Amino acid sequence: MDRELKKKNKTPRKIAIGLVVASVLGFVIYSLFFVDHSKQMSVSNDEITIAEVKNGAFQEFIPVDGVVQPLKTIYLDVVQGGYVEKKYIDGGNEVKAGDMLLKLSNNNLMMEYVQKETMMYDLINNLQNSKLRLKQNRFELQKKLSELDYQIDASKDLYLRNQKLFKESVISDQEFQKAKRDYDRLSKQYLIEIESQRFDSINAISLIQQQEDGLERTYKNLALFKQNLGNLYIKAPVDGQLASLSVEIGQFITTGQRIGQIDDLKGFKVKASIDEHYISRIFTGQNAEFETGGKTYILTVMRVYPEVTNHHFQIDLVFKEANYPASIRRGQTLQLRLQLSDAVPSLLLARGGFFQTTGGNWIFVVDESGKSAIRKDIQLGRQNPKHYEVLNGLKSGDKVIISNYERYEKIDKLIINY
Repeated sequence: MDRELKKKNKTPRKIAIGLVVASVLGFVIYSLFFVDHSKQMSVSNDEITIAEVKNGAFQEFIPVDGVVQPLKTIYLDVVQGGYVEKKYIDGGNEVKAGDMLLKLSNNNLMMEYVQKETMMYDLINNLQNSKLRLKQNRFELQKKLSELDYQIDASKDLYLRNQKLFKESVISDQEFQKAKRDYDRLSKQYLIEIESQRFDSINAISLIQQQEDGLERTYKNLALFKQNLGNLYIKAPVDGQLASLSVEIGQFITTGQRIGQIDDLKGFKVKASIDEHYISRIFTGQNAEFETGGKTYILTVMRVYPEVTNHHFQIDLVFKEANYPASIRRGQTLQLRLQLSDAVPSLLLARGGFFQTTGGNWIFVVDESGKSAIRKDIQLGRQNPKHYEVLNGLKSGDKVIISNYERYEKIDKLIINY
């Protein structure tokens, strides 16, 4: 026969224990699945800078400071040294080609010129005397030859008559031989005189040629000295602006000394110094730009100097199509953007201090409410002074915090207080 079991009553103690166990189990489950365990930090809206990721054209460029210089500079180097006797114009003034700038004096050069001039006149006199003697010798030769011709004719006539008389035994052999010897002697003397005079003429002509050569050299030397005297008057070689003329009255200027320069005002160039890090990426033909007066001007790299000094090298740039700003002046500093690549469509992120901490590997992305920002891994590519190129992790329209992350390195979430 079945026996009725007695129902056990729950005591308050057991009920309390059950409630505690259920509460602990519920807290554990809530902590595991519903509580945010990330490291958070509250920040004020005034402490951060928020930027929007946008699509745009990315172009690599570097900021460069360039100094405006004349397209062409003519240096004034002294050809012939001397003391500054007169100064006609000061630096900073415009000049025309041929304008007198300085007058120098050089007494030693003047004395040497006078000596050379005197030597030239002596050579001219000697040459004239030599030519006169040659003419006189020729006249003497003609006179002697004419006299010899007469004597030979008379001697020949006597010789022929005596020869006939000797054959007829009218005269003695001694008389005939004397007439023959006289005729032979005069004939040989004639030949000797001609040869002697020919030798004298050759020597005289050679001497005259030497004197003429010496005179020609003296002429050239004198012309050179005259030119040197002309170089004591320093003139402007071209039109332009006399940028400097660093001499004073009475100052001695040595030969070859640079005393100033003239700037050609028909054009300008810009000389810029660039960090050697970019030396392999700078070439002639690259463009740069700068803005002034609300207008953008384009320049082109004309020359790259290979020498590196103090970790920098220099380049020359010229304005494209000679399109100069009206306000440009020599010595003016321009802030250029030197282009290192062509513009290509990209996802762009504004530069900011966050990069120093993250290295471009992560960033805080602001949620739609704008009240918090979550740490997110990203990948950045190239950069220029204004933007980073976004390769991965962000999309157009995302809002991110780009200010300094110095205190956020180990934070996962930022709570933004307004």
